[in-house]
Amino acid sequence: MANTYHQVYIQVVFAVKYREAVIANEWKSLLFGVIGNLINETGCKTIIVNGVVDHIHCFLGLKPTVSISELMKTVKAKSSKYVNDNNLTKSRFEWQEGYGAFSYGHSQINAVYKYIANQEEHHKKQDFKEEYLKFLDKFQVPFDERYVFENLI
Repeated sequence: MANTYHQVYIQVVFAVKYREAVIANEWKSLLFGVIGNLINETGCKTIIVNGVVDHIHCFLGLKPTVSISELMKTVKAKSSKYVNDNNLTKSRFEWQEGYGAFSYGHSQINAVYKYIANQEEHHKKQDFKEEYLKFLDKFQVPFDERYVFENLI
């Protein structure tokens, strides 16, 4: 074939270290924009980035030459650097190690978009830990709950 055609939709979810509630309303949309731009700079396509005080959801079209692990390494490193360089938090900002990545078909785009856009309302009923464990169950990802979240020492 002369060209490469692809359609790969991924939702990536990652948390602030120790799931601390530090993403403030005053600057969260700025952070989401930075993360969206970082995704786009890799050649992937940002569909939506949203989240709440302790975690982020990114929905994107994945470019097949970009690995999810390299994308997340770049996004998390550069976005945390942005938060720290601009002194947006009182203490050093870090993302928790790891992330969840979940794939979707074209017919699911609208539903996933609406789910991510509605994070504030959603998390009035369910905390991040419950949400994340449900994702792992729904997508049949084997896990040991003892190692899913990094807790304060």
